[in-house]
Formats: sequence, C-alpha cells, structure tokens
Amino acid sequence: MEKHTTTEHDLNEEEIEVDPAVLANTLDEDYDSAGYATTTESLSSSINEYIFENGRRYHSYFGVDKNLMPTDEKEQDRLDLHHEIMLRLLDGKITLAPLDHPQKILDLGTGTGIWAIDAADNYPEATVIGTDLSPIQPGWVPPNCKFEVDDAEQNWTYPADSFDFIHSRNLAQAISDWDNVMKEIYRCTKPGGYVELAELGADLFSDDNTLQDDNGFKIYLQYLNKALVMMKRPQMNADSLRARLEDAGFVDINVTNVKQPYGPWAKDRRMKNVGAMVLLMNDSGLMEAYGMAAFTRVLGMEQDEALKICKDAQAAIRNKNFHMYTYLFVPTPLTSNP
Repeated sequence: MEKHTTTEHDLNEEEIEVDPAVLANTLDEDYDSAGYATTTESLSSSINEYIFENGRRYHSYFGVDKNLMPTDEKEQDRLDLHHEIMLRLLDGKITLAPLDHPQKILDLGTGTGIWAIDAADNYPEATVIGTDLSPIQPGWVPPNCKFEVDDAEQNWTYPADSFDFIHSRNLAQAISDWDNVMKEIYRCTKPGGYVELAELGADLFSDDNTLQDDNGFKIYLQYLNKALVMMKRPQMNADSLRARLEDAGFVDINVTNVKQPYGPWAKDRRMKNVGAMVLLMNDSGLMEAYGMAAFTRVLGMEQDEALKICKDAQAAIRNKNFHMYTYLFVPTPLTSNP
C-alpha cells in the first residue's frame, strides 16, 4: 500500500497590494478613470451540431446539458484569452508537472485545443491528444497533435497505462460522474506518470475588505454554485480536489494555489497585467458564458432575470473600488512510484 503524501504551495499567498492609482479617486468606479481600456477580437471556428439559446450557441451532440458553456466564436475567444491568463499565473509554464521527455499526453476537455497545441510544441517527441465534446479545434496543428470528439464520462477506449501525462482544467461544471472519470484517468496513466487537474475556484476573496455581501459578482457566484450543486457538479477547491485524487489512488499530491485578481487593481506589475486580461475576459462574455444556461435551465429563471444577474456581476468586476480575486488550484499527483 502506497503511503499518501500531500503538500500545498502558494505562488502568491501574500496579500495583493492595491495600486495607489486605483485608489486615487473612489468616486469613479470605472477603470477608464485610472487609465485602463480594453478591446477584444473574435475568433472564427466551426461546429457541427449545436443549439441556439440566450443569444449564444451551445453543444448538443452528447446532450444539451453535458456542458452548460457555449461553444460559439465568442466563447472560443474567451477560452484562448483565459489560456494566456493561466500561463501568466503559472509563470509561463503550461504545466507544473515535472515531465521528463513524455511520449504520450492526453488533454481532457481541450476546448479550442490551445493547451494541447502548446504541449505539442513544448514536447515535440510526444504525441498529444486533445478530446472534447465539440469539434471546435483548428485544422492546422503541429504534426504530433490531434483532436478527437469524445465524452470523458463514458468508458474510455484507450488501453491501460497509455499516457505519461493527463491534463485537464476547469471541467468541474461539465462533469457529473467524477468517480468514473477518475477511474479511467488512473487506469490510463502509466505508473510514475503525472496527472494535473487545474480548477478555478468559485469562492470570492478580498484582502482589503472591499467585498460586501451585496456585491454583484458575489451574488452571481452564489446562484451559480446553487445551480451546479443541483446538477451534482459542485465547484472545486484544494481540499475537494485532493480528496478526489486520493480516493482514486493517486499519491504524492502537490497542490499549488494561485490568486487570480479581477481587474487591474494590483500594484504588482504581473498581477496587474493578469487582472487587466481578466477584465477583458469579463467584457468578452465571461458572466453569460458560465451563468445563462445554469440560471435559465437549472434554476428556472427568466432570461431577463438571469441576464441582470450577469450584468450586475460584470459591473462589479469593472468597479475599480472592489479588489476581488479567486484561487486557481493546481494539484499535480503521481499515479504511483515508478
């Protein structure tokens, strides 16, 4: 029996100091008053089967409730932007796993495929497979990268011990049967191989007490968590991720916690840049992407009510007087000692 060990690391656990320029005039709420402006562009891609709802396009091939996130070009743009945000949060690394010349890598819920493409470029000796419910990935990819349409909750067709590394991020809102998913991940990872399941938490924090109970973003997250619990898809945190990995049989679990600020309010230059990118992601449909289907389909809200909650959350993030962040949790375990 392997002895289970866990450790926890924080890349930026210290309080995030607020930029004095942001504090200069609290009567102004918009970041434009502090000299920040953002623009966005759309990406183009194709999808084979979908439904149109709440002004957005959603997956339908494996069932309309398999994934509550949109799959349209606006969402693809947001996913690619969040990939860049996560690279900056992890100091430019696509993974925290100490990989040594991996030969085969699997990316679950690959989305636009941007992480898988980066992995293929970083590990040219490896075959990288990205799977997703929807075929929204590009056709022009590195020769060692390929994409497959698949449902991770079904039994996998890969042989046991197939992969040196299995990666996923932000899948909590799309998975109901985690027991089977974890069983398949464990079965298909080679002894001594690594698994990294990164999840952005949905608990909101502030280091300077600028987060109040009537904050629109806080209210939004309360509704979102309620909907996901009803679907048996609760949001993750460090403890639940660690427990899920341990229950599946993984050992040597290292958990890294990273703060993701909402808005460019931080004094630190790297965190300010991250916050600015998150603000851009907020303006490109972040709240509607996570909230509209959950609020209307699961909680039974009318479209106007759901949209107001999303807009109030968006406005709270744009308010430079609210200095909020959530945590990105990155647990990296070994399957077993080689």
